[in-house]
Amino acid sequence: MGTTQLSSFDNQYYLDRQSHFESNARSYPRKFPISIKSAQGAWLEDVEGKKYLDCLAGAGTLALGHNHPSVISAIKQVLESQLPLHTLDLTTPLKDQFSHTVLNLLPGRADDWRLQFCGPTGADANEAAFKLAKTVTGRAPIISFTGGYHGMTNGTLSATGNLGAKSPIHGLMPYVQFMPYPYAYRCPLGLGGELGEMALANLFERFLDDVESGVTKPAAVILEAIQGEGGVIPAPVQWLKRVREVTKRHGIILILDEVQAGIGRSGEFFAFDQSGIVPDMIVMSKAIGGGLPMSLVAYRAELDVWAPGAHTGTFRGNQLAMATGLATLDMITQQGVQENVNIAGQALKAGLLQLQQRFACIGEVRGRGLMLGIEIVDAKGKPDMLGSLPYAPELSVALQKACFQAGLIAERGGRHGSVLRFLPPLTLTLDEVNQILTRLETALTAVTK
Repeated sequence: MGTTQLSSFDNQYYLDRQSHFESNARSYPRKFPISIKSAQGAWLEDVEGKKYLDCLAGAGTLALGHNHPSVISAIKQVLESQLPLHTLDLTTPLKDQFSHTVLNLLPGRADDWRLQFCGPTGADANEAAFKLAKTVTGRAPIISFTGGYHGMTNGTLSATGNLGAKSPIHGLMPYVQFMPYPYAYRCPLGLGGELGEMALANLFERFLDDVESGVTKPAAVILEAIQGEGGVIPAPVQWLKRVREVTKRHGIILILDEVQAGIGRSGEFFAFDQSGIVPDMIVMSKAIGGGLPMSLVAYRAELDVWAPGAHTGTFRGNQLAMATGLATLDMITQQGVQENVNIAGQALKAGLLQLQQRFACIGEVRGRGLMLGIEIVDAKGKPDMLGSLPYAPELSVALQKACFQAGLIAERGGRHGSVLRFLPPLTLTLDEVNQILTRLETALTAVTK
């Protein structure tokens, strides 16, 4: 069948075929029942001609949106250059340039860091980080945090907070200890505010200082400076600084998972930049490949104790992704995209806060840059000790569906899926911000009337 003939069918035709031959594990088609015909920037068009504003953007992968000219140009240049598309971990001039660019965007001096190219997913990069931390320290335990998301492989799922994904799986990676992550709206200690942040920092420190904590010294601590799947929860600056101080004092490797929050999305290049800390390892994927599969770990040079072949993967030499990654990094750091993140992000957040004043079901607006979320609550429910209202997962599902019907695609996350999340392209215009807010308002009105 040619393209013209294929696009003459409706969405349901393709959805029915997909459900027939694709795994039951598919997820997004259940929430967004469309077949995509074309895409440009922040916009998708389905085979029936309806257009949608895309605030999912490949779960944050498409930093420059769909089919950005610089990304398409980079792909064409590689295809026309006779450069091999697949090189394992053999180097090329393109890989050399990409590596040099990434190293010079890391904290401190480029020579302070080493890069490990991994398989094409962030999960594989986190697995590599775990393996290297265990190799360096000779220790096994990993500390992770409630609400954290690090992947769906056996090891990374062990360090992920969501019980729904891990409960059916037996034999996950052992020696993973969870600690409470600061969550101002629903403080795990019931304190809230700076007092809650300080208490959580003290708890973390005393837990590691306590010779009778029951947990042997960990190899690593892994966390997100802004939890994504966990509900768009930023780590407080002072808490993050304390975690860095404590891990450094104890000789514990600090891994910052920047797979979703990194590469300009938060308003800084890395989400941890706001705190001024320097972690031992930085895990990157999604946007680092400019929309194509790519993942890597940057780690301090003195940790480079890998034996040859200690962590391999067939698809760690994706030349197309290095080209599109280079184009994306140039746009973000040199062509004004980073500045746009702050401008558009502030406008979108301000608009969400205005909607919160009108719709009691929005319990909290949070996030930074163009990584924002609204927690949907039961406005008629009983507040907890901090005044926070109960989760409203059914309303959140209804709101996501109403957004889709209004031409707005946004994912849910957080506890009970009660957070509507916004991860639009970093090139989002102010006009598109206004359209997002208008469509969201339409959806909120529909589900709360």
